[in-house]
Amino acid sequence: MLPGLSSARREPPAVEVAIATWLLRASVPQQDKAQANPLGADPADITAGQEIFKQKCEICHGYDGSGRTEIGSGEYPRPPALRALNITSLTDGELFYYIRNGIRNTGMPAWNMPDRQLWQVVAYLRHLPQVAALMPPTTGPTGLLTQAEPPAARMTGGAMPGNAVIGAHYVGSAACKTCHLAIYDRWRQTRMANVVRDPRAHPEAIIPDLSKPNPLVQFTKDDIALVYGSKWKQRYFKKVGDDYFVLPAMWDIYHRVWRKSVVEIGEDWWASLYPPDNMQRPTGPLCDGCHSVNYDITTKTVTEWNVGCERCHGAGSAHVAAPTRANIINPAGLDYVNANDTCIQCHSQGRPPGNPINGTYYDWPVGFHMGLNLADFWKLEAHRLGDTNFYHFADGTAHKNRMQGNDFVQSLMYARGVTCFSCHDPHGSKNDAMLRKPANSPCQDCHGPNTQNGPHTTTIEAHTHHKPGSPGSACIACHMPKIEKTIADINVSSHTFRFITPAETDALGIPNACNVCHTDKTTTWAAAALQTWGDRSPWRMGN
Repeated sequence: MLPGLSSARREPPAVEVAIATWLLRASVPQQDKAQANPLGADPADITAGQEIFKQKCEICHGYDGSGRTEIGSGEYPRPPALRALNITSLTDGELFYYIRNGIRNTGMPAWNMPDRQLWQVVAYLRHLPQVAALMPPTTGPTGLLTQAEPPAARMTGGAMPGNAVIGAHYVGSAACKTCHLAIYDRWRQTRMANVVRDPRAHPEAIIPDLSKPNPLVQFTKDDIALVYGSKWKQRYFKKVGDDYFVLPAMWDIYHRVWRKSVVEIGEDWWASLYPPDNMQRPTGPLCDGCHSVNYDITTKTVTEWNVGCERCHGAGSAHVAAPTRANIINPAGLDYVNANDTCIQCHSQGRPPGNPINGTYYDWPVGFHMGLNLADFWKLEAHRLGDTNFYHFADGTAHKNRMQGNDFVQSLMYARGVTCFSCHDPHGSKNDAMLRKPANSPCQDCHGPNTQNGPHTTTIEAHTHHKPGSPGSACIACHMPKIEKTIADINVSSHTFRFITPAETDALGIPNACNVCHTDKTTTWAAAALQTWGDRSPWRMGN
């Protein structure tokens, strides 16, 4: 009778918008509407509000308040453009009321946060036009609740046209220092900025004592042109002509021992395509594209070693000459696919679709730079469900390190528009893994007790069934178990965020979260323990 009436794809008619807007504003009690923000415009509160907005609101409303996100563009009604006149004209009290109580029959939930945090979000919304002014605010013909613009076709570069940086060239991270000193200084302390170091400029970079003899170490300090790595393992590159080669011994930083440094056949897809001798395996095709900015496969030169500013923001000469938001790429403003590809370009296992390129096999996305679509230059390593190999467990979870991207694209988090930098700060932080916040905080910002996203328990302990502060009470203990090998018996966290059960270990050989911690127990013990957790479905536990 009314075809299409139930569809969320159509824009609501102007009459519906007008009536809904009037009813919405009329629903706010007068005493609430009259409230003023008690926090005023304190910069600290605005910054705190921005952080809350990033964690809880950005997924639907977008970083700039436009609503042009994967989720927002599919909701009915669409999230309003938060920088539009009809929204900025709302009183502080109205904004507070809508955030606290939600809006019925829309995607806007009621947020159970302390009043101070709610007011901090209100304070940030007042500054949103100044903070994220990439695009001018828009209003509809009625001046009422303007819907976010429909998502444009994904352009190269996402939120900004790919041709916005045409003609720009790479200038190096030091050129960013003048305007972005605080961020630059923070980044300089990260491993991103120190992946590759020249021991002549940084003699402290070499961790082991090379004066102590070891049968694996058949080289001297003078042979080392570059040092790679500083956390789990450290490799050493020798320069011959224009090429670098990995020396045959690496230092296991965690165990403080030397280990053989050769990729055997079966340990990576390219191993059988190169001679077995390290000195016939140049790092240019196999490593350097991700450990530098602007590696040129013809001249074998780089703009700079390490993951510099332009690795994520694109060539910066135009921006340095005349800084505007229109002539530099901000990954936070891209759609969730391009935003995550900023990190996935290097934190993934795959191969270029054009291999071999000029007769050489490459292990990084040759030709890709920010502003282009990664999928045109890089194909993630394929997996057939049920197969266990060097790259994957039987369910597709990564088996080795540097496969965070392979994991993440499988996750519900990725499908919902979460980005790598929703949790990590690529400019550096004092927290482990460069997390924006310590411990459970990044998770609980969206997944606190009794929140819409769950867990649906009154406390975190009721969900984890572990004592507060214990290793088992950490979100990552169950949802990001350390099962992906980096060196010897040292593993790093998975990024599918899926709880792997003891039953899956028995059936498919995938390590489960329980026995990763309780190494002295069996899968039978772990399965029995889970059966005592009344809030767990037996069907999901394998019974």
